[in-house]
Amino acid sequence: MLWTGKQVSILAVVATTSFMGTFLISSVNIALPAIEKSFGLNAVTLSWVVTAFLLSTAMFLLPFGRWGDLTGIRRLYKTGVILFTLSSLACGLAVSGNWLIIFRFIQGIGAACSSTAGPAILVSSFSPQHRGRVLGFSVSAVYLGLAFGPFAGGYITQFLGWRSIFYISAVLGLITTTIAFRFLGKDEAYSGAESKIDLKGTLFYMAGLVTLVFGSSRIPSLAGWSVMALGILSLLTFWFLESRSGHPVFDTKLFTQNRLFAFSNLAALVNYSATFAIVFLLSLYLQKIMGMSPRSAGTILIAQPAVMAIFSPIAGRLSDRIQPRILTTLGMSMCTIALAAFAFLSESTPVWLIVVLLLWVGLGFALFSSPNMNTIMSAVNRTQYGLASGTSATMRVVGQIVSMTIATLFFAAFLGSQSVETVPPHLFVSAVRWGFLTFSLVSLTGIYYSYNRGQIKR
Repeated sequence: MLWTGKQVSILAVVATTSFMGTFLISSVNIALPAIEKSFGLNAVTLSWVVTAFLLSTAMFLLPFGRWGDLTGIRRLYKTGVILFTLSSLACGLAVSGNWLIIFRFIQGIGAACSSTAGPAILVSSFSPQHRGRVLGFSVSAVYLGLAFGPFAGGYITQFLGWRSIFYISAVLGLITTTIAFRFLGKDEAYSGAESKIDLKGTLFYMAGLVTLVFGSSRIPSLAGWSVMALGILSLLTFWFLESRSGHPVFDTKLFTQNRLFAFSNLAALVNYSATFAIVFLLSLYLQKIMGMSPRSAGTILIAQPAVMAIFSPIAGRLSDRIQPRILTTLGMSMCTIALAAFAFLSESTPVWLIVVLLLWVGLGFALFSSPNMNTIMSAVNRTQYGLASGTSATMRVVGQIVSMTIATLFFAAFLGSQSVETVPPHLFVSAVRWGFLTFSLVSLTGIYYSYNRGQIKR
């Protein structure tokens, strides 16, 4: 395996940004109880500190993916890291919970730029036989961020305060921006015959996501269900318009005529829908029910992403040799088993059992993620890398939103307007258990999509 210096630099830049984004997400999860106390937020509003970031990322991934294919993925990537850096600083300076949520929304837009451009840059810079390997390194960086985030976030929150997490993210962003402009280079010139983007359908897509997520926070009221129904209608309208557009932002034919691409993306959607809220729920569980400090809770939560970081490159390399659907099906099955086990959490569950389950689900996720991403990028031609990367990232973030929406739904049903700090422990545990039970049922459908996707033609 001989890579040029430029290829190594590109991999380092993309991996650094991948680490930075997930480090922030996971460290903020640990800091949520401190943010709740600082601004006096209730449980549902507190969940928006996480959801606002995910929502804006999901809203802009698809149009940015298409825009990157037309105008240049490297330019899009640089724009993203600049916006992410500035908004991280603004989050640290937020004077209220509402302003923090607004700045988190802007931060998500920056993350959308880099998330959709990163994999596209990698697959366009390396040969097909090394694709699974480099994507495995990139995914490993994602999990290193997830692993380091809870541990570092716990220490930072306990000794420096939660705002320092965003200040440190801003510094990391500044370093990444410098590296990107130094080593990433410029995009190739585009002939640009097909340079239009039809944004009409995208407006329905964005409106659908916003109303769907907002409505979920108002359940079980009639208004909440009505707003969610409006969101579903908007998303169906988006699909209808895109399938008839001459210049679609989202190519529906990739889903209707490319089974390998469609089922791989649906498997990713299901996987993230089922697993993302694990850290969110367990972070609150360990600090409220087990009485742990942010530092101790963060140390426990390292288990899952640490295993992901270790085994993702191995799984990515294996997917270059054997059919990825074998690995992804095994990984999805392992995640389902762990989620079902988490549904039996109680106020007396031993910590060692939680660690074992986190290790198990971490291995399952590692076996799923890199091979699945390899499949998605191998199912399209070179001119569709940005679109495929953006679609895959959209599935991931929409899945994360669905996961948080399910968690928020049970918080709204069991906790109402109470804060996590004041709600009775048995009610909180009930909300967490019903959440995990729902996630395990969702995860079952992912096994079907993983196994029946078809095979990569080498």
